[in-house]
Amino acid sequence: MNIILIGPPGAGKGTQSKILETKYGLKQLSTGDMLRAEVSAQTELGQQAKAIMDSGKLISDDIIINMIAQRITQPDCAQGVIFDGFPRTVEQAKALDRMLAEKKKPLTAVIHFQVNEDELVGRLNSRIRQAQESGQAVRADDNEATLRQRLAVYREQTAPIIPYYEATGLMKKVDGMAPIEDVTEQIEGFLKSV
Repeated sequence: MNIILIGPPGAGKGTQSKILETKYGLKQLSTGDMLRAEVSAQTELGQQAKAIMDSGKLISDDIIINMIAQRITQPDCAQGVIFDGFPRTVEQAKALDRMLAEKKKPLTAVIHFQVNEDELVGRLNSRIRQAQESGQAVRADDNEATLRQRLAVYREQTAPIIPYYEATGLMKKVDGMAPIEDVTEQIEGFLKSV
């Protein structure tokens, strides 16, 4: 079972990924974490990526796809994977689909978390208030301005892949504003039918 979770920051993708990992034995893949691991392990791919990052350039889609192709062959990915934060562009989506088809590990579903952005901002502000009232530290990037910027980047860069996946018939939509348990139930309903 290979799943992509799509939705803006704060939509609940990370929370649902953890639930899916536990229930189905899937492995959540973060391309950022994978790149850091490759660099740390000083693999050939890691050395290529480090040279590119050190020069201030972005890692090419080919390198990312090759890294994913290697990663999904690991034993902890045997039951399948959850892609969260990748793909971010239609070109990446097409490249991922080609690679998964070659590996005979096609996508099972693409789950789109639909949310109200103003409510997401309200959730964040409430979380910040609660943390401050209880004396907990608030992360520097946990603020409304940063969230609004991340939402704008999502709308501009990632949201265009939604029509691509809708056309494949794999897209399922969940109400990301619903309680966690309800979102989980919606996702499990989709996965039972595939």
